[in-house]
Amino acid sequence: MEDKIVILQNAIIASDVPQIAATVVDAAIDIGSSDIHIEPSEYTVRIRFRVDGILRSIIEYPPSLHAAVVSRFKIMANLKIDESRIPQDGRVQITTPDGRELDLRLSTLPTVHGEKIVTRIQDRSRKIPKLEDLGIEPHNLKILKRAIAAPNGILLTTGPTGSGKTTTLYACLAILNTPEVNIMTIEDPVEIQMDGLNQSQVYPAIDYTFAFGLRTGLRQDPDIMMVGEIRDRETIEVAIEAALTGHLVLSTIHTNSAISTITRLLDMGAAAFLITATVNAIIAQRLVRKICEHCKAETIIEPAIEQRLRRAIASMNPTQRTKLGLTDNTPLKIYHGAGCELCGHTGYKGRIGMYEILEMSNAIKELILKNGSPLEMEKVAIADGMKTLEHDGVEKILAGITTPEEVYSVARTTEEEDKDDIMDQIDSEKISIPKK
Repeated sequence: MEDKIVILQNAIIASDVPQIAATVVDAAIDIGSSDIHIEPSEYTVRIRFRVDGILRSIIEYPPSLHAAVVSRFKIMANLKIDESRIPQDGRVQITTPDGRELDLRLSTLPTVHGEKIVTRIQDRSRKIPKLEDLGIEPHNLKILKRAIAAPNGILLTTGPTGSGKTTTLYACLAILNTPEVNIMTIEDPVEIQMDGLNQSQVYPAIDYTFAFGLRTGLRQDPDIMMVGEIRDRETIEVAIEAALTGHLVLSTIHTNSAISTITRLLDMGAAAFLITATVNAIIAQRLVRKICEHCKAETIIEPAIEQRLRRAIASMNPTQRTKLGLTDNTPLKIYHGAGCELCGHTGYKGRIGMYEILEMSNAIKELILKNGSPLEMEKVAIADGMKTLEHDGVEKILAGITTPEEVYSVARTTEEEDKDDIMDQIDSEKISIPKK
């Protein structure tokens, strides 16, 4: 990586624009970056790489070179170099010296100081990880495998962009992918190509949407269908129809937690009795950085952090607390990365998933049919054995896998969830606030 930075510096000094573009891409691939950001400002242009979910500043170059750099990237992606007033999207395929096939998805955006470029790097040849390698602990793994072993139904995974939802679904499809079944996917775009799957990409500009693709796909005699995202009422209605007619449907949806997904489905217009009849399980997930194993060391736990962790442990299911083997007097051990060359002096190397998996038990189904509150559902789900994102994160903290800072940057505490549930009820007029 340091050699590439030196080459990049020399290319900038020499105003060698083709070398700048090529070296930026090479350096990003070497460091394991998922995105390249080239951002113009008044006095400089900044290049940053997103590594393990965090942006790192790499180098800067003068604005006088930026127009030529933008044109070079546009030429690579077959975009219009004389159009800078509107955003453009393009794609280029490259093969690395070690034989990896990569897709570079380039997006330009006009700003007050010039066009910003963001390039997403996707490794088309990367292997699908096993579910066990994603950070799903044994209890959650059993629930998930039960959900995908069902002959029909819906499995939903939720989380923000870049939280690994698609990877989780592909790991499930890798288990289900046998010669005896017909698997179809409707995606936007097709991110990972897998042998044995019939993969199709939507084109909203010509009305080829998720709902239309899913409905058309049902005529292709599928056993299993994966839909990139459930965004509207029509898509969820077709997914429910598919599940009721004997198909297994996997998809993603954007909500904050497994429980809030039920509220979202109801808001989309799905009937409560249809949700209980078709949804097998709901996964909420996040990605957190792992502590670098090369420089990991035990660290002193601050009182506020210890109090937060103990409060989370107290809210766990009794069985989960027993497995941790902790008492009120047991000292808690946490770790951090001191920083070394292998992790770029960040203390972190790689990422792992945090998972909250809700299995649709009879108790949860009864609450849905009775229009129970999200808070009631969460309490029942935890009593039934569900681990919240916070619970799973706390276990990973105590196991020395990640840090409290990472976990609480993506997982809310139970108290915060309670406040959000109250606000959701106020917003949906389930609670009336007395006037003064």
